[in-house]
Amino acid sequence: MATPSLRGRLARLGNPRKPILKPSKPLILANRVGERRREKGEATCITEMSVMMACWKQNEFRDEACKKEIQDFFDCASKAEATRKMRSIQGESGNLPPKKLNVLLQRFPNKSHVS
Repeated sequence: MATPSLRGRLARLGNPRKPILKPSKPLILANRVGERRREKGEATCITEMSVMMACWKQNEFRDEACKKEIQDFFDCASKAEATRKMRSIQGESGNLPPKKLNVLLQRFPNKSHVS
């Protein structure tokens, strides 16, 4: 025998009545999207930069004493830049900017009625 909650769900699934939720607007896509700024990615190489700055502070901002830390920071930055470029080339984001979306939506608008 089914539990009471499962029995209630089964009764609702087999119910041929109209859905309970009624939308306040028609369920169609708009012909434009809001223009909002794209989110920035998270910061990279924070640890390396902190170590480099701490070294500078200890050594009175002399580059000669902190060559290893500076090189580590530049290596991390170049790796992060290469990764970012690969993502943009591969199109990993998959999202169009709002301006391009609006151009496409205006070119191919939604019909306001269903035929």
